[in-house]
Amino acid sequence: MNQSIRNIAIIAHVDHGKTTLVDKLLKEGGVYRANQHVEERAMDSMDLEKEKGITIKAKNTSVHWKDKTINIVDTPGHADFGGEVERALRMVDGVLLVVDAYDGPQAQTRFVLRKALNHGLKVVIVVNKIDRENADPKKSYEKVQELLLELNATEEQFDAPVVYGSGRDGYMMHHLEDPRKDMAALFQTILDHVPPPFAKPEEPFHMLVSNVDWSDYVGRIAVGKVLGGKAAVGDSIFTIRHSDGKRVRAKITKILEFTGLGTAETETAVAGNIVGIAGVEEIDIGDTLTAVEDGHALPFTQIDPPTLEMEFCVNDGPLVGREGKLVTSRQLRERLYRELKTNVSIYVEDTDKAGVFKVKARGAMQVAVLVETMRREGFELLVSRPTVIEKEVDGHRQEPYETLWIEVPDECVGAVIQNLANRKGVLSNMEKHPHSTMIEATITTRGLIGMEIDVVNATSGRGVMSHLFKEYGPYAGEVLTRLTGTIIATEAGTTTAYALEMVQERGKLFVGPGEEVYQGMVVGENPRNEDISCNAVRAKALTNFRSQGSGVATGLTPATRLSLERAIEYIATDEFVEVTPKNIRLRKRVLSETDRRKAARSSKAG
Repeated sequence: MNQSIRNIAIIAHVDHGKTTLVDKLLKEGGVYRANQHVEERAMDSMDLEKEKGITIKAKNTSVHWKDKTINIVDTPGHADFGGEVERALRMVDGVLLVVDAYDGPQAQTRFVLRKALNHGLKVVIVVNKIDRENADPKKSYEKVQELLLELNATEEQFDAPVVYGSGRDGYMMHHLEDPRKDMAALFQTILDHVPPPFAKPEEPFHMLVSNVDWSDYVGRIAVGKVLGGKAAVGDSIFTIRHSDGKRVRAKITKILEFTGLGTAETETAVAGNIVGIAGVEEIDIGDTLTAVEDGHALPFTQIDPPTLEMEFCVNDGPLVGREGKLVTSRQLRERLYRELKTNVSIYVEDTDKAGVFKVKARGAMQVAVLVETMRREGFELLVSRPTVIEKEVDGHRQEPYETLWIEVPDECVGAVIQNLANRKGVLSNMEKHPHSTMIEATITTRGLIGMEIDVVNATSGRGVMSHLFKEYGPYAGEVLTRLTGTIIATEAGTTTAYALEMVQERGKLFVGPGEEVYQGMVVGENPRNEDISCNAVRAKALTNFRSQGSGVATGLTPATRLSLERAIEYIATDEFVEVTPKNIRLRKRVLSETDRRKAARSSKAG
């Protein structure tokens, strides 16, 4: 064991203050100079993380306290990125479970805590945001203890120490009556309660690759905890591939330690430390690095299987290539398979259709993040509506079910429960909070698709929804997830305010004046459950007579703009989301109205 090192992961539900807490630990651990400008949520380094306010990728850092090195892994809280959490837990010996003093444990708290307990990790409970209005730190702590019992924690895990405080204001304390001054209570609890890393320094070098990083200078970097021995720059090592068991010789060119917000080169990787090793080509997550050729492969935890699949297709629309540079099938395929190298929780398959690839993932948010990243890289592509991955068990059709939690204002409970009933959700619990109601239900993954949009609409944006995979169960039959139809453009061209004013009488607009549209593109929503076609580019006929209302501004309602994630959940099975670096458009799979009618007639005849 290496007594001078502690390895911890910080786990929590989305928005419970995990990344802000890391900021304060970095500050008190001496990472920043006294006069240095500190960016908020410094660990969320991806643009998408900053924009969405969530953590997407697990990241490593370290701080120093009382001559000890504390390696910290910041993990995502969203269940869609559970693969990142799984990998992070392979590298650590304990977790800080961050819980909001007002909200208490939530859906993802349950998810990440269950994973930590299964790994046998020590838990330190951090009741955060005690300065929030109506916060009840004691009640939140009691709820965590109830959750530990429910998740079958061992006696040692149940007796987890607790600290209270505010990550934002930079103080933690053992008891609520203690003075509110600094983070010392949390640091000391980590050193006292989290054990030093289990490692065997006298054995040959051994390391499981838990993450893969990339550097333009040295290529792929294998990240993991050294479980045995030590390695130095220039040493020859062997990679045991997780995929096929092959053993490949390599030479270490660089060893990196995580310090503060960056990395620092070091000459040796010692047992118990979390390091990055460069020089191994084609390294993948789950591979084993060993000093001896006949070394054994280390076990790699299986990631929870994906529950959704979608089609990623080459853009075949009339505007293809105008806004993005990467539009070919080969470029799309290479990019998707490259994603597999660093993202263990998605799967990509070729299909028998040219330019169409099947992507399997944990949830719509995970896919939306991948698509958003690709569009920023210059890709144009089409994305289909998610469909659930079904199984056959003993000759019976089964589909995934999820536990759903929705916190809504009291006056909106009826509308949300009605929506749940339409989607064949089964109510299991309701709990009254001071200004809201928490609804708990069991629902199929299929029934969940698009529900977030309905909750936002029913609660005027005040509802909070989270869900967690529960189990596979009997097929629930037809589920109606979209009650509206669409308005489809019949002509290509640039939209006019004159035409859109007539179109908006039929429903809600998705486009504004002066935008380019094409035949088969979805330009609005029809409140009735049927599709209607409209000309959105018609210009006003000019005459020699001035009409009474000419020159008066048109009464156009601003167009509704769907985010990428919302668009993916909104579309029907016969529609695509067209994604380019500049635009998100909705369209029919078959653009020609004549061809759509033919297909509809043949399907009825069939």
